[in-house]
Amino acid sequence: MYYNLTRTARRTAAINIRNGVVYVRAPFFMPRRVIDQFVMEKAPWIKKNLTKQIVETENKEAFALDYGSFLTLRGKTYPVLPREDKYAEFDEGAFYMPPGLPPEQLKTLCIRLYIILAQMHITKRVHFYALRMKAEPKAIKINSATKRWGSCSSLGNLNFSWRLIMADDEVIDYVVVHELAHLIEMNHSPRFWAVIRRIIPDYEECKEKLKQLQSRLDNEDWE
Repeated sequence: MYYNLTRTARRTAAINIRNGVVYVRAPFFMPRRVIDQFVMEKAPWIKKNLTKQIVETENKEAFALDYGSFLTLRGKTYPVLPREDKYAEFDEGAFYMPPGLPPEQLKTLCIRLYIILAQMHITKRVHFYALRMKAEPKAIKINSATKRWGSCSSLGNLNFSWRLIMADDEVIDYVVVHELAHLIEMNHSPRFWAVIRRIIPDYEECKEKLKQLQSRLDNEDWE
């Protein structure tokens, strides 16, 4: 099996798959035959993930928005509809877009609208839970992260992916509480999870829903 090898000052070998290519990182001292054996032992896992990436790539290439498509907002689906207006707008019943736009322009406008809606809703939820948790974030920012729903910097800044606004309300709240909890416990220790459990007792269900949403978005092109 072909793989791209990089040797580093690490103690063990590791495999990563990106864009259909197998990357192996191994210690300087590890013999090539040992690395080959390691890769062969991981062959079933590698083949499974290569297949998954191929399917995701094909689905992303086929992904396109059009009038009549449905978008998810806070766990509910709404249609994308044309309206004689030069502005994109969500009015509680649909995502309204200017008529006659090609799929790429529609997607661009939808993303812009998602960012605005995420900024409004997530900021409101951060303030709500910050009071309950006696946490004080320095700033609340919306970004375009694809693999991290939220993060908390050492300076106390909270960052959230705009894609989070697609999740159910209780899941959004979980991510908000998760990042606020880092202002109390800057780690993932038992104390950290205890902080979350006090506010979101069923947070494990929320984590599972996030995995399901991530799996769906891995097959959609929102770049």
